[in-house]
Amino acid sequence: MSNIKITDSFFAKAIADISVNNTLFFTPKQLLYFLDNRIRKKSNSISQFGWLFIYIPLTFFAISSTVGLMIVNFIFVWTFVNQSNSSKLNNTSRRANARNLQILGGIILVGGILISINSNSFSFFVIVVIMGMLSIYLGSQQLGRIGFLRQEFLFSQSQVKDWLERWQQMNGSVLKILPSPNQENKPTSINPDVTAYSFDRLVVCDSANIAQLLIANNFHFENNCAILSITGYPQSIFDTTMQMLRRNPDLKVYAVHDCNSQGIGLVHNLRTNANWFLHREITIIDIGLMPRQIIATKRGMFIQFSPQSARAAKQLPKEVRQSLSAEELRWLESGNFVELESFSPQKIIKVLQKGIAGSRDLESDDSSLLLVGDTGNDMYVCSKFWLVFSFCL
Repeated sequence: MSNIKITDSFFAKAIADISVNNTLFFTPKQLLYFLDNRIRKKSNSISQFGWLFIYIPLTFFAISSTVGLMIVNFIFVWTFVNQSNSSKLNNTSRRANARNLQILGGIILVGGILISINSNSFSFFVIVVIMGMLSIYLGSQQLGRIGFLRQEFLFSQSQVKDWLERWQQMNGSVLKILPSPNQENKPTSINPDVTAYSFDRLVVCDSANIAQLLIANNFHFENNCAILSITGYPQSIFDTTMQMLRRNPDLKVYAVHDCNSQGIGLVHNLRTNANWFLHREITIIDIGLMPRQIIATKRGMFIQFSPQSARAAKQLPKEVRQSLSAEELRWLESGNFVELESFSPQKIIKVLQKGIAGSRDLESDDSSLLLVGDTGNDMYVCSKFWLVFSFCL
């Protein structure tokens, strides 16, 4: 795979880790994110001071020429700026390059000032001070924005599919990887004794993939809740489940979604869509992902960009835009987005469990909740969720 090296043991460990030793189901895209993260760590790990073994000999070689010395330093500054901003490196490597910029700036200042004093050259003194201070400044600036830099995949989903097929051919193992959600529209008959009951909680996902993931991992059994997607998955029991849910006036709905325009509009969609809860006083709790959660964690989630996301953000309903801060709107309108599938199954399950537990008693204790917008008591964000996501990362 060009410059990407991957072994059988590496692939086996990645599969074991994402499935927690073959106990959790995962989606193909989750595996793509997981492998991408692992390979970045493996391929792009750099020594904080390794570059000095190249920089010092070059500096000594060029020290007799002022122009040569400036060229060497300029090349290193440019390289560190470029690498600290690269979408192909992980945040650890980008952060290391930003710190290298600061270190290099200090070396340029100290060494350059000594050389300028020795050579009695004021013009050289001015140049090294500007270059050294600029390097330190750029390094500080890059460190402050590392967590918000966009990323690109090192390989495609089709490549991961090929690797999986080859792996299964060679090893004959059955993986806990989920197929595409079954869009079967034929209703499934359910025992009337079962439909006579309802649920106290409903988790609504903005994608069928996440709903399928939660159901496959028995989240609904372990947390006594129904799970549906805004697209109507699972179609075979969707209508029956909604009938059961509407019987419960105390129903609490938990929305979980990608951090994009479609996902952020999920709560508004639930509130205004006749197929869901139009004209009904239902508590709807927004678990996330929200732009404020991405911004608050500052831990470098897998932020992507697309022009379509930028256009969609500018077309958000007025009610949704009013619930967002100016910083969140800028983030969205820049075309940024984060997918929920960028997190492992275990992390998604833990965060969702914490979100539900933290908002279970809204009436008695809402100290962990932040009211969003001015739409009454139907939209909340669990502030503890920010801390959980930061910890999970």
